[in-house]
Amino acid sequence: MPDSTVSSRWRGVAVLTRNARISIALVAVFVLVVGGLLLLSRSEDKRLVLATGRAHPELAQEIAEELGTELLPMSAYDFANGEIYVRSGESVRGKDVFIIQSHPAPLNNHLMEQLIMVDSMKRASARRITVVSPFYPYARQDKKGRGREPISARLVADLYKTAGASRVMSVDLHTAQIQGFFDGPVDHLFAIPLLADHIRSSVEGEEVTVVSPDTGRVRVAEQWADRLGGVPLGFVHKSRDLTVPNKAESKTVVGDVEGRVCVLIDDMIDTGGTIAGAVQILKDAGAKDVIIAATHAVFSDPAAQRLGECGAREVVVTNTLPIPEEKRFETLTVLSIAPLIARAIREVFEDGSVTSLFDGVA
Repeated sequence: MPDSTVSSRWRGVAVLTRNARISIALVAVFVLVVGGLLLLSRSEDKRLVLATGRAHPELAQEIAEELGTELLPMSAYDFANGEIYVRSGESVRGKDVFIIQSHPAPLNNHLMEQLIMVDSMKRASARRITVVSPFYPYARQDKKGRGREPISARLVADLYKTAGASRVMSVDLHTAQIQGFFDGPVDHLFAIPLLADHIRSSVEGEEVTVVSPDTGRVRVAEQWADRLGGVPLGFVHKSRDLTVPNKAESKTVVGDVEGRVCVLIDDMIDTGGTIAGAVQILKDAGAKDVIIAATHAVFSDPAAQRLGECGAREVVVTNTLPIPEEKRFETLTVLSIAPLIARAIREVFEDGSVTSLFDGVA
Protein backbone atom coordinates (compact mmCIF):
# COMPACT_ATOMS: atom_id res chain seq x y z
CA MET A 1 0.00 0.00 0.00
CA PRO A 2 1.44 3.38 -0.99
CA ASP A 3 2.63 5.62 1.80
CA SER A 4 0.35 8.43 0.59
CA THR A 5 -2.75 6.28 1.06
CA VAL A 6 -1.77 5.32 4.65
CA SER A 7 -1.01 8.91 5.47
CA SER A 8 -4.37 10.00 4.12
CA ARG A 9 -6.18 7.41 6.22
CA TRP A 10 -4.36 8.50 9.41
CA ARG A 11 -5.25 12.09 8.68
CA GLY A 12 -8.90 11.04 8.34
CA VAL A 13 -8.79 9.20 11.67
CA ALA A 14 -7.20 12.25 13.32
CA VAL A 15 -9.93 14.52 11.97
CA LEU A 16 -12.65 12.16 13.19
CA THR A 17 -11.00 11.94 16.62
CA ARG A 18 -10.73 15.72 16.83
CA ASN A 19 -14.37 16.13 15.81
CA ALA A 20 -15.42 13.54 18.40
CA ARG A 21 -13.52 15.40 21.09
CA ILE A 22 -15.15 18.67 20.09
CA SER A 23 -18.58 17.02 20.17
CA ILE A 24 -17.95 15.58 23.65
CA ALA A 25 -16.74 18.94 24.87
CA LEU A 26 -19.83 20.66 23.46
CA VAL A 27 -22.10 18.09 25.11
CA ALA A 28 -20.29 18.59 28.44
CA VAL A 29 -20.67 22.36 28.18
CA PHE A 30 -24.35 21.94 27.31
CA VAL A 31 -24.91 19.67 30.33
CA LEU A 32 -23.13 22.12 32.63
CA VAL A 33 -25.11 25.08 31.33
CA VAL A 34 -28.46 23.29 31.59
CA GLY A 35 -27.59 21.94 35.05
CA GLY A 36 -26.56 25.40 36.19
CA LEU A 37 -29.80 26.90 34.91
CA LEU A 38 -31.81 24.22 36.69
CA LEU A 39 -29.94 24.83 39.95
CA LEU A 40 -30.38 28.58 39.58
CA SER A 41 -34.07 28.12 38.91
CA ARG A 42 -34.41 25.84 41.93
CA SER A 43 -32.45 28.25 44.12
CA GLU A 44 -34.59 31.19 43.03
CA ASP A 45 -37.73 29.15 43.67
CA LYS A 46 -36.64 28.22 47.19
CA ARG A 47 -37.95 31.07 49.26
CA LEU A 48 -38.33 31.55 53.00
CA VAL A 49 -41.87 32.40 54.05
CA LEU A 50 -42.80 33.59 57.56
CA ALA A 51 -46.40 33.33 58.71
CA THR A 52 -47.83 34.19 62.10
CA GLY A 53 -50.98 33.61 64.07
CA ARG A 54 -52.75 36.28 66.09
CA ALA A 55 -51.26 35.40 69.50
CA HIS A 56 -48.05 37.47 69.41
CA PRO A 57 -47.66 39.37 66.11
CA GLU A 58 -45.07 41.74 67.65
CA LEU A 59 -42.58 38.89 68.14
CA ALA A 60 -43.18 37.61 64.61
CA GLN A 61 -42.58 41.09 63.21
CA GLU A 62 -39.29 41.34 65.13
CA ILE A 63 -38.19 37.98 63.71
CA ALA A 64 -39.11 39.08 60.18
CA GLU A 65 -37.08 42.28 60.59
CA GLU A 66 -34.08 40.30 61.84
CA LEU A 67 -34.31 38.13 58.71
CA GLY A 68 -34.85 41.08 56.40
CA THR A 69 -38.17 39.78 55.11
CA GLU A 70 -41.88 40.41 55.51
CA LEU A 71 -44.65 38.37 57.08
CA LEU A 72 -46.99 36.46 54.79
CA PRO A 73 -50.33 38.29 54.49
CA MET A 74 -52.95 36.25 56.34
CA SER A 75 -56.71 36.44 56.81
CA ALA A 76 -57.85 35.09 60.15
CA TYR A 77 -61.08 35.49 62.06
CA ASP A 78 -63.47 33.65 64.38
CA PHE A 79 -66.99 32.61 63.51
CA ALA A 80 -69.78 33.36 65.98
CA ASN A 81 -69.58 29.85 67.44
CA GLY A 82 -65.80 30.05 67.98
CA GLU A 83 -64.60 28.26 64.83
CA ILE A 84 -61.36 29.67 63.41
CA TYR A 85 -60.79 30.53 59.76
CA VAL A 86 -57.38 31.24 58.20
CA ARG A 87 -56.17 31.79 54.64
CA SER A 88 -52.85 33.00 53.26
CA GLY A 89 -52.96 36.00 50.93
CA GLU A 90 -50.19 34.70 48.64
CA SER A 91 -49.15 31.39 47.09
CA VAL A 92 -46.81 29.21 49.17
CA ARG A 93 -46.41 26.44 46.59
CA GLY A 94 -42.92 24.97 46.85
CA LYS A 95 -41.91 27.39 49.60
CA ASP A 96 -40.18 26.79 52.95
CA VAL A 97 -42.83 27.99 55.41
CA PHE A 98 -42.22 28.84 59.08
CA ILE A 99 -45.43 29.25 61.10
CA ILE A 100 -44.81 31.31 64.25
CA GLN A 101 -47.31 31.14 67.09
CA SER A 102 -46.93 31.85 70.80
CA HIS A 103 -49.36 30.23 73.19
CA PRO A 104 -50.59 32.61 75.89
CA ALA A 105 -54.07 32.34 77.41
CA PRO A 106 -56.43 31.19 75.98
CA LEU A 107 -53.86 28.58 74.95
CA ASN A 108 -56.28 26.16 73.28
CA ASN A 109 -57.51 28.80 70.83
CA HIS A 110 -53.98 29.74 69.76
CA LEU A 111 -52.94 26.09 69.42
CA MET A 112 -55.97 25.32 67.25
CA GLU A 113 -55.27 28.36 65.09
CA GLN A 114 -51.70 27.19 64.52
CA LEU A 115 -52.84 23.66 63.61
CA ILE A 116 -55.32 25.07 61.09
CA MET A 117 -52.56 27.26 59.61
CA VAL A 118 -50.33 24.20 59.19
CA ASP A 119 -53.14 22.31 57.46
CA SER A 120 -53.79 25.33 55.22
CA MET A 121 -50.13 25.51 54.14
CA LYS A 122 -49.97 21.76 53.52
CA ARG A 123 -53.02 21.93 51.25
CA ALA A 124 -51.47 24.92 49.48
CA SER A 125 -48.48 22.70 48.48
CA ALA A 126 -45.78 24.22 50.72
CA ARG A 127 -42.47 22.40 50.25
CA ARG A 128 -41.73 22.20 53.98
CA ILE A 129 -43.59 23.46 57.06
CA THR A 130 -41.79 24.28 60.29
CA VAL A 131 -43.83 24.96 63.42
CA VAL A 132 -42.17 27.69 65.51
CA SER A 133 -43.65 27.55 69.02
CA PRO A 134 -41.38 29.57 71.32
CA PHE A 135 -43.47 28.38 74.29
CA TYR A 136 -44.40 24.74 73.66
CA PRO A 137 -48.06 24.17 74.62
CA TYR A 138 -48.90 21.63 77.33
CA ALA A 139 -45.18 21.19 78.08
CA ARG A 140 -45.84 20.56 81.79
CA GLN A 141 -47.90 17.48 80.94
CA ASP A 142 -44.91 15.51 79.68
CA LYS A 143 -45.36 12.38 81.83
CA LYS A 144 -47.87 10.55 83.97
CA GLY A 145 -47.67 11.65 87.60
CA ARG A 146 -50.57 9.41 88.56
CA GLY A 147 -52.61 6.67 86.93
CA ARG A 148 -55.12 7.55 84.18
CA GLU A 149 -53.40 10.87 83.41
CA PRO A 150 -52.76 11.97 79.80
CA ILE A 151 -49.38 12.85 78.31
CA SER A 152 -50.69 15.96 76.60
CA ALA A 153 -47.29 17.20 75.38
CA ARG A 154 -47.04 14.02 73.26
CA LEU A 155 -50.57 14.59 71.97
CA VAL A 156 -49.61 18.11 70.82
CA ALA A 157 -46.61 16.69 68.93
CA ASP A 158 -48.88 14.15 67.22
CA LEU A 159 -51.32 16.91 66.28
CA TYR A 160 -48.52 18.96 64.71
CA LYS A 161 -47.39 15.94 62.67
CA THR A 162 -50.89 14.99 61.57
CA ALA A 163 -51.64 18.57 60.53
CA GLY A 164 -48.61 18.49 58.21
CA ALA A 165 -45.62 19.91 60.10
CA SER A 166 -42.21 18.67 58.94
CA ARG A 167 -40.24 20.19 61.81
CA VAL A 168 -40.74 21.81 65.23
CA MET A 169 -38.75 24.66 66.78
CA SER A 170 -39.15 25.74 70.42
CA VAL A 171 -37.30 27.56 73.19
CA ASP A 172 -36.39 26.03 76.58
CA LEU A 173 -38.69 23.04 76.65
CA HIS A 174 -39.98 22.18 80.12
CA THR A 175 -38.17 18.85 79.80
CA ALA A 176 -35.76 17.70 77.09
CA GLN A 177 -37.67 14.45 76.56
CA ILE A 178 -40.38 16.39 74.66
CA GLN A 179 -37.94 16.42 71.72
CA GLY A 180 -38.62 12.71 71.32
CA PHE A 181 -42.40 13.13 71.13
CA PHE A 182 -42.39 14.59 67.60
CA ASP A 183 -41.75 12.21 64.70
CA GLY A 184 -39.27 14.47 62.92
CA PRO A 185 -36.53 17.03 63.57
CA VAL A 186 -36.92 19.22 66.67
CA ASP A 187 -34.80 22.34 67.13
CA HIS A 188 -34.50 23.00 70.87
CA LEU A 189 -33.24 26.54 71.40
CA PHE A 190 -31.80 27.86 74.66
CA ALA A 191 -32.30 31.30 76.18
CA ILE A 192 -29.51 30.79 78.74
CA PRO A 193 -26.88 32.78 76.78
CA LEU A 194 -29.26 35.72 76.40
CA LEU A 195 -30.39 35.75 80.04
CA ALA A 196 -27.02 34.91 81.58
CA ASP A 197 -25.13 37.58 79.64
CA HIS A 198 -27.58 40.22 80.87
CA ILE A 199 -27.32 39.05 84.47
CA ARG A 200 -23.52 38.75 84.36
CA SER A 201 -23.27 42.42 83.49
CA SER A 202 -25.55 43.39 86.40
CA VAL A 203 -23.79 41.30 89.10
CA GLU A 204 -20.21 42.06 88.09
CA GLY A 205 -17.94 42.15 91.14
CA GLU A 206 -20.51 40.48 93.44
CA GLU A 207 -20.48 36.98 94.92
CA VAL A 208 -23.13 34.95 93.10
CA THR A 209 -24.89 31.64 93.66
CA VAL A 210 -27.15 30.08 91.03
CA VAL A 211 -30.24 28.59 92.66
CA SER A 212 -32.58 26.06 91.10
CA PRO A 213 -36.20 26.18 92.30
CA ASP A 214 -36.22 22.36 92.60
CA THR A 215 -33.96 19.34 92.12
CA GLY A 216 -35.34 18.71 88.63
CA ARG A 217 -33.57 21.74 87.14
CA VAL A 218 -30.16 21.28 88.75
CA ARG A 219 -28.61 20.27 85.42
CA VAL A 220 -29.81 23.52 83.84
CA ALA A 221 -28.45 25.36 86.88
CA GLU A 222 -25.03 23.83 86.17
CA GLN A 223 -25.09 25.37 82.67
CA TRP A 224 -26.00 28.70 84.24
CA ALA A 225 -23.15 28.41 86.76
CA ASP A 226 -20.65 27.72 83.97
CA ARG A 227 -21.97 30.67 81.98
CA LEU A 228 -21.53 32.97 84.99
CA GLY A 229 -17.94 31.91 85.53
CA GLY A 230 -18.16 28.71 87.61
CA VAL A 231 -20.17 30.12 90.53
CA PRO A 232 -21.55 27.73 93.20
CA LEU A 233 -24.97 26.07 93.01
CA GLY A 234 -27.91 25.78 95.36
CA PHE A 235 -31.47 24.54 95.16
CA VAL A 236 -34.74 25.04 96.97
CA HIS A 237 -36.45 21.94 98.26
CA LYS A 238 -40.18 22.09 97.61
CA SER A 239 -43.17 19.79 97.70
CA ARG A 240 -46.09 19.74 95.27
CA ASP A 241 -49.64 18.43 95.63
CA LEU A 242 -50.31 16.63 92.33
CA THR A 243 -54.06 17.02 92.81
CA VAL A 244 -53.93 20.83 92.96
CA PRO A 245 -52.71 22.87 89.93
CA ASN A 246 -50.30 25.80 90.30
CA LYS A 247 -49.50 25.01 93.92
CA ALA A 248 -46.07 24.10 95.29
CA GLU A 249 -44.59 24.86 98.70
CA SER A 250 -40.96 25.95 99.05
CA LYS A 251 -39.44 24.59 102.27
CA THR A 252 -35.67 24.84 102.66
CA VAL A 253 -32.62 25.92 100.66
CA VAL A 254 -29.55 23.74 100.11
CA GLY A 255 -26.29 25.49 99.25
CA ASP A 256 -24.17 28.52 100.17
CA VAL A 257 -26.41 31.59 99.85
CA GLU A 258 -25.60 33.70 102.92
CA GLY A 259 -24.36 37.16 101.97
CA ARG A 260 -24.48 36.34 98.26
CA VAL A 261 -26.57 37.48 95.28
CA CYS A 262 -28.77 34.51 94.34
CA VAL A 263 -29.82 34.05 90.70
CA LEU A 264 -33.05 32.07 90.93
CA ILE A 265 -33.73 30.35 87.60
CA ASP A 266 -36.72 28.59 86.06
CA ASP A 267 -38.07 27.85 82.59
CA MET A 268 -41.43 29.51 83.20
CA ILE A 269 -43.35 31.60 85.73
CA ASP A 270 -47.08 30.97 85.80
CA THR A 271 -48.88 32.31 88.87
CA GLY A 272 -45.57 33.19 90.56
CA GLY A 273 -46.40 31.51 93.87
CA THR A 274 -43.51 29.03 93.82
CA ILE A 275 -40.86 31.53 92.72
CA ALA A 276 -42.04 34.23 95.16
CA GLY A 277 -41.95 31.68 97.99
CA ALA A 278 -38.42 30.68 96.98
CA VAL A 279 -37.31 34.33 97.15
CA GLN A 280 -38.56 34.52 100.73
CA ILE A 281 -36.78 31.28 101.64
CA LEU A 282 -33.51 32.64 100.21
CA LYS A 283 -33.91 35.95 102.05
CA ASP A 284 -34.55 34.10 105.31
CA ALA A 285 -31.39 32.05 104.67
CA GLY A 286 -29.31 35.24 104.51
CA ALA A 287 -29.14 35.97 100.79
CA LYS A 288 -27.92 39.51 100.09
CA ASP A 289 -30.18 39.87 97.05
CA VAL A 290 -32.22 37.75 94.65
CA ILE A 291 -32.50 38.05 90.86
CA ILE A 292 -35.16 35.94 89.14
CA ALA A 293 -34.49 34.71 85.61
CA ALA A 294 -37.03 32.78 83.53
CA THR A 295 -37.61 32.21 79.84
CA HIS A 296 -41.39 32.09 79.60
CA ALA A 297 -43.46 34.78 81.33
CA VAL A 298 -46.85 33.07 81.49
CA PHE A 299 -47.88 35.51 84.26
CA SER A 300 -51.33 34.17 85.12
CA ASP A 301 -52.98 36.28 87.81
CA PRO A 302 -51.78 37.18 90.42
CA ALA A 303 -48.21 36.67 89.16
CA ALA A 304 -47.44 40.35 88.49
CA GLN A 305 -48.47 41.37 92.00
CA ARG A 306 -46.56 38.53 93.64
CA LEU A 307 -43.37 39.18 91.68
CA GLY A 308 -43.56 42.93 92.17
CA GLU A 309 -43.89 42.51 95.94
CA CYS A 310 -41.64 39.47 96.57
CA GLY A 311 -38.48 41.51 97.23
CA ALA A 312 -36.42 40.40 94.21
CA ARG A 313 -33.97 42.98 92.88
CA GLU A 314 -34.89 42.19 89.27
CA VAL A 315 -37.11 39.77 87.34
CA VAL A 316 -35.60 38.98 83.92
CA VAL A 317 -37.70 37.20 81.28
CA THR A 318 -37.89 36.94 77.48
CA ASN A 319 -40.73 37.83 75.14
CA THR A 320 -41.59 34.29 74.03
CA LEU A 321 -45.07 35.22 75.29
CA PRO A 322 -46.76 38.63 75.08
CA ILE A 323 -46.74 40.61 78.33
CA PRO A 324 -49.49 43.25 78.42
CA GLU A 325 -48.89 46.55 80.19
CA GLU A 326 -51.13 45.64 83.13
CA LYS A 327 -48.82 42.68 83.93
CA ARG A 328 -45.60 44.69 83.90
CA PHE A 329 -43.99 46.06 87.07
CA GLU A 330 -41.03 48.20 88.07
CA THR A 331 -38.44 45.44 88.54
CA LEU A 332 -39.35 43.56 85.34
CA THR A 333 -36.84 43.35 82.47
CA VAL A 334 -37.95 41.82 79.16
CA LEU A 335 -35.29 40.63 76.68
CA SER A 336 -36.10 39.92 73.05
CA ILE A 337 -35.81 36.30 71.90
CA ALA A 338 -36.34 37.34 68.25
CA PRO A 339 -32.64 37.46 67.21
CA LEU A 340 -32.08 33.90 68.48
CA ILE A 341 -35.16 32.50 66.72
CA ALA A 342 -34.27 34.39 63.53
CA ARG A 343 -30.75 32.91 63.49
CA ALA A 344 -32.16 29.42 64.03
CA ILE A 345 -34.67 29.88 61.20
CA ARG A 346 -31.87 31.07 58.92
CA GLU A 347 -29.77 27.97 59.74
CA VAL A 348 -32.69 25.62 59.05
CA PHE A 349 -33.59 27.38 55.79
CA GLU A 350 -29.99 27.28 54.53
CA ASP A 351 -29.48 23.66 55.70
CA GLY A 352 -26.94 24.87 58.26
CA SER A 353 -26.35 23.88 61.89
CA VAL A 354 -28.62 25.04 64.71
CA THR A 355 -26.24 23.36 67.16
CA SER A 356 -23.49 25.80 66.17
CA LEU A 357 -25.54 28.63 67.72
CA PHE A 358 -24.94 27.17 71.17
CA ASP A 359 -21.29 26.11 71.00
CA GLY A 360 -22.29 22.48 70.51
CA VAL A 361 -24.69 22.38 73.47
CA ALA A 362 -27.98 22.27 71.53
